[in-house]
Amino acid sequence: MMEILKHTAHRPWPLPRGPWIMKQVWHDLLFAHWPVELKALRQRIPSQLAIDLIGGQAWLGVVPFRMSGVKMRGAFGIRGFSAFPELNVRTYVTHDGKPGVWFFSLDAANALAVWGARKVFHLPYFQAAMRCEENAGWIHYECTRQHRGARPASLRAQYRGVGETFTAQPGTLEYFLTERYCLYTANRNDRIISCDIHHPEWSLQSAEASFQENTMSSAAGISLADEQPHLLHFARRQDVVVWASRRVE
Repeated sequence: MMEILKHTAHRPWPLPRGPWIMKQVWHDLLFAHWPVELKALRQRIPSQLAIDLIGGQAWLGVVPFRMSGVKMRGAFGIRGFSAFPELNVRTYVTHDGKPGVWFFSLDAANALAVWGARKVFHLPYFQAAMRCEENAGWIHYECTRQHRGARPASLRAQYRGVGETFTAQPGTLEYFLTERYCLYTANRNDRIISCDIHHPEWSLQSAEASFQENTMSSAAGISLADEQPHLLHFARRQDVVVWASRRVE
C-alpha cells in the first residue's frame, strides 16, 4: 500500500503535508455518470464552492463499489469494520481553483463506519442494507437505505468491465470525472471542509450495466432525464490513503 506514496507524478498538486490517517482498498467500482443541469446542482451545493464543468456541462455520478482493508493509521484492523460495500452519489466542484468531489450521499453497510465518517469527516453517510457479489463476470449490486430519518433510496444493478484497461489523459472527460484528489463537504455550521486523498492513476475499462432500480439521485432531490447512465467506466481495484479533514475558509 505505501508504495503508492512513491508515485506522485500524475497528481495535479503535491502530496499534503503531514501523515495520512487512513488507508483503504476499493474493489469492483462502477463510475455511472449522467449529464445534469447546472441549476439542479447549484441550489444544493454551498455557494462557496464552484460547480466544475467540462465543455459547459455538469455531471452527476452514482458510484457503487466495495471496500476492504479499511484501517486507521497505527491501529489494528477492527473485525466487521474493514470490509463492506459503499455507494456514493457525487458531482464535481472547485474551491480556489482546486478541483474535488462533492458527495450528496454515501451509503455503507457498516454502522461503525457510518458513525465515524459523519463524526470525523462531516460526510453525509447513511446506513444501508447492501449486497455486492460477482457471478459469471458480472457484479451484482443492491443497496437499500435504512438510516433513521433519511429519505428512502435504493439501487439494483449489474455491471462489468469490457475491453482493455486504459489510463485517462488530462483534458478528457474520463480524466475530469475520475482523477480527483480531494473532496469537499460542509460541517454543521456550513463551514467548508476539505479532505485530501492519494491513489495511483485509475486503471479503467469501459463498462456495461443494467439498472433495474435507481432512486439514489432522486433522494438527493436531483432527477435524471434517463434511467440508464450516459457514460460507464469500471475499475477492478484502487489503493487509497486519506488525510485528515480541514477547514478551507
